[in-house]
Amino acid sequence: MDPFDSLLRGVHADGAAFGRSVLTPPGALRFTDGAPLTLCVPMRGEGWISHPESDKPSLVRVGEAATVRGPAPFVFSAEPRSSFEPGELRDVRRGHTGTSDPAGTDPTDRLVLLVGVYHVRGLVPQRLLSALPPVLVVPDEQDCAPLRDYLDAQLDAGRPGRQVVLDRLLDWLLVCTVRDWFDRPEAEAPGWYRALGDDTVGPVLRAMHEAPGRPWTLASLAAQAGVSRSTLAERFTALVGEPPLTYLTDWRMTLAADLLAESTVTVAAVARHLGYADAFGFSTAFKRVHGMSPSAARRRSSSGRKTN
Repeated sequence: MDPFDSLLRGVHADGAAFGRSVLTPPGALRFTDGAPLTLCVPMRGEGWISHPESDKPSLVRVGEAATVRGPAPFVFSAEPRSSFEPGELRDVRRGHTGTSDPAGTDPTDRLVLLVGVYHVRGLVPQRLLSALPPVLVVPDEQDCAPLRDYLDAQLDAGRPGRQVVLDRLLDWLLVCTVRDWFDRPEAEAPGWYRALGDDTVGPVLRAMHEAPGRPWTLASLAAQAGVSRSTLAERFTALVGEPPLTYLTDWRMTLAADLLAESTVTVAAVARHLGYADAFGFSTAFKRVHGMSPSAARRRSSSGRKTN
């Protein structure tokens, strides 16, 4: 397992796909769901995404896919506009597709948009989301036209399991979109992603993510790459931006925060799971990274769930 696998493991469409929306100029959809991540795929036509953190609208055509980072509302419009008259915007929220097919319109003039939303929780997927721009648009360089056609057909099909099939296909498309973006020269991919292809650092990153609870030392990590400790430390820091053991501690503490929030296991059990010999050493590291004790983090998480 590599960091990309680890961070995407908790990012899934969960039946909250907005579905297919039909737009004609000057219509626009305003997404107010507050989702951490939204996937927009034009099936026919082209449209524009306006996001409060972007300087100008982003054009998305058939054959491209776009992701939008939340939770700020954004607008998908049939025209490149920054302002709209009353009645031109339709608010779209979870559970409402926003689909409309205006009578008397020429089908060739319509924008048909497929949208999926991703409600993710926890710090692990946030590490990935924080590496994405507010809006990214990626051309389909693998010719996914058959997949788009199948997605479109699934929205009309009434067969059992339709939503599960749609969710899984959207997941696959999201992974491809984010990965293709990171591979593009203009993308500011995080250091750990660029380092995955390195013969020295790549195996070490995969080992830490595959078994974060192993009692790793700089020597044992260097053995994964077949290099000296000094070579690993220098190469890892240059590519990732921090020393190997610092990265490992930060990754462990990210996992720990999610384990404490999502389970009832004891602090001592979390400590053992992540390779700490005792709860005291684990608690010290956790407080240094998160600014509070594991017990306090669990209480705050529990309080937040009750509030929501």
